[in-house]
Amino acid sequence: MNTQLDTERLKTDHLLVASFLFLAGLGLVTLYSSSYAIGPQRRLGDGLYFITRQLAFGAGGMLLFFIASVIDLERLRKYMKPIVLITIILCALTFVPGVGVSKNGAARWIGKIDSYTYQPSELVKLVLPLYLAHFFDKKQNEINVLSKGIMPPVLITGVFVAIIIFQNNFSTAVFLALNVLFVFFLAGVRYTYFISALVMFLPTAILLILSKEHRVIRFRSFFNSGLDPQGAGYQVRASVNSIVSGGFWGKGIGQGTRKIASVPEIHSDFIFSAYAEELGFLGVFLFCILFGVFAVRGYLVSMKNEKTFYRLLGCGLITMIISQVLLNIAVVAGALPATGIPLPFFSAGGSSLATTLAMVGLIMNVSRTSKTRVYERDV
Repeated sequence: MNTQLDTERLKTDHLLVASFLFLAGLGLVTLYSSSYAIGPQRRLGDGLYFITRQLAFGAGGMLLFFIASVIDLERLRKYMKPIVLITIILCALTFVPGVGVSKNGAARWIGKIDSYTYQPSELVKLVLPLYLAHFFDKKQNEINVLSKGIMPPVLITGVFVAIIIFQNNFSTAVFLALNVLFVFFLAGVRYTYFISALVMFLPTAILLILSKEHRVIRFRSFFNSGLDPQGAGYQVRASVNSIVSGGFWGKGIGQGTRKIASVPEIHSDFIFSAYAEELGFLGVFLFCILFGVFAVRGYLVSMKNEKTFYRLLGCGLITMIISQVLLNIAVVAGALPATGIPLPFFSAGGSSLATTLAMVGLIMNVSRTSKTRVYERDV
């Protein structure tokens, strides 16, 4: 006789863990292959310069991953105001002489330019979904009340976006704003508010684009690459050529040639072109499968959670990571104007890697608080 027990237990999603570990490992291999010739060229040391720094931040990121995966999120929520305030202060420190670091006209880092630096805007990608999930969970009955359910998160988001725009990081500011709108949508905010946001957002975005010459050049080059043949137009064309040159099988790990001089910053925002050249269509297919599994499992474990806070947090973090992947690939493939959005797990940049690992840790935390039915059979 078979009996079915409706017991429930908490467990780790092994597919989610496996996809994340494969992506992290593949990212390190790709970074080493794409950057080993760049360090000596820039007189930064030997070919291990970038991978060594990435491993250092990766080690710190793994510590953050383990902490985030086991921390009591309900207790963490009690410190939400200090967390948001500290993040705002860190972002503002980029403007303080002696603390902030500027490169190529952008004040985005804190620390020393020749040592390890941190980009606080990366932390915002974690803190904003955390804050929004916390706020909308508390205000479930007042979400569509303008003064209580809409304006507080809009103001907090506006502060972060404004600071990041003044850092001369327009693409990240727009990226964050769009991700925030997605969390608003998941929380059940009325559609009329989205229409109002769109009406205000589009003219503001256009004015901000026109306010900086390099932004105008990037957009014009997107529609006509010949307008800036040695700048943004060249970089995107070289990236597309690198992807195409990989063919079906790829040239093999470490055998790519265009990474040496053809594609500027190929170890950073354009690292996907190096990956596609060396691993070809099959490698790109594997890349899509791994991120696809990561996204599907992340959304599943988040959506089946009974608590609004965990559901919004998991979905917000997964969307933040996956939308960044899609945006980066679209730029590298020439489908969108050039931006400064890194490829998670792959691009050189310790700030991005450490923060992404912490975000994955929070997603794992959500997965273990999602209840899964277990069926036992007795004969």
